[in-house]
Amino acid sequence: MFNFDINRGRSRISALLASGLIALSGATFAGAALAQSQPAPAVSAAAEAAPAPVAAAEGAGAKAGGTAIVDNPYGIEALWKGSDAVAKTVLLLLLVMSVGSWYVIIVKLLEQTKIGRQAKKTTSQFWNAGSVQQGAENLEGSSPFRFIAEAGIEATKKHDGLLQHVGFNEWVTLSIQRAIERIQSRLQGGLAFLATVGSTAPFVGLFGTVWGIYHALTAIGVAGQASIDKVAGPVGEALIMTAIGLAVAVPAVLGYNWLVRRNKSVLDDVRAFGSDLHSVILASASKA
Repeated sequence: MFNFDINRGRSRISALLASGLIALSGATFAGAALAQSQPAPAVSAAAEAAPAPVAAAEGAGAKAGGTAIVDNPYGIEALWKGSDAVAKTVLLLLLVMSVGSWYVIIVKLLEQTKIGRQAKKTTSQFWNAGSVQQGAENLEGSSPFRFIAEAGIEATKKHDGLLQHVGFNEWVTLSIQRAIERIQSRLQGGLAFLATVGSTAPFVGLFGTVWGIYHALTAIGVAGQASIDKVAGPVGEALIMTAIGLAVAVPAVLGYNWLVRRNKSVLDDVRAFGSDLHSVILASASKA
């Protein structure tokens, strides 16, 4: 009886233990399931929320990309800031050449245009006058035609002393020819500068190119490798120097050739006026 009770007690205890283990296992399983089910929304929410700043940043970058100005690390500004004294001297020299060339071109063009306008006025203001003196007074004070007329008038008044040994015709011819040569010298002023710039600017730019290539080789030697970031800057500097040299030389050469051709047309009018004035002075002197 006692053994049976013991066995029954053991069986009850075993049953209780078994039921407790089952309950504990169920609770554990339920807790695990609950733990797996609850963090999942948080993770997904975090995963869904995480791309939002990235997307916002990308959107802001896209908006800014439409209006933002990206500095060119290989432009002229970067060239000036990153260049040494030699490169800056070359740039300043090319700048002076360019400014001087355009100044000469504009000034000579205005001067030639003014003389062409004065040549047209000479036909009505000088040749329709009663005398050479009156015709000269009708012309503008800065007119080269008035300068030639006054030179011819002075030649008729100063043909005395030792100058009397020179024929009157020859003396008037020399006086008018000297006046024409002075006008020609004035018209050619500045053209030598254009010729100099046109012939030397490419070589000045080439010197800057050589200096830029030297910096490129130095950068390669210091870096120990020919990477594009080490070579792009100096090579870009060399190419910019070449382009600036050509940009300075081409307008100077074209301007020189253009002004020389226009000078020829202006001087043709001046020489024709001088020849006609010479004939008029000789005719007036023979009548007197």
